[in-house]
Amino acid sequence: MEDENNTFDPDLIHAIFKLVWTRRALERERNDVADALDCEVGAGTSKKNRQTSANGKAIKLSSELLRIFITEAVQRAATIAEAEGASKIEATHLERILPQLLLDF
Repeated sequence: MEDENNTFDPDLIHAIFKLVWTRRALERERNDVADALDCEVGAGTSKKNRQTSANGKAIKLSSELLRIFITEAVQRAATIAEAEGASKIEATHLERILPQLLLDF
């Protein structure tokens, strides 16, 4: 098994997730203002009103998946760069491998 020091900090991943969840909740609120006024469901019972969260194992798994995804992206881009005779990875190398990488994951 991989050493835990070789993965992303789970607290960082959790903070990123919380930021995304908060932004999406605010966006939904703005888009559904009219619907919220018409809704007669009790507070806290609506799916929109519940706070999004993830347990520790899900955060650790997400961190590891992100690490594997980025490692694979760098390895594939390095292969393309080497085939072209480049000494470093450029954005164009990542652009070339991204479609297949996303299909593989």
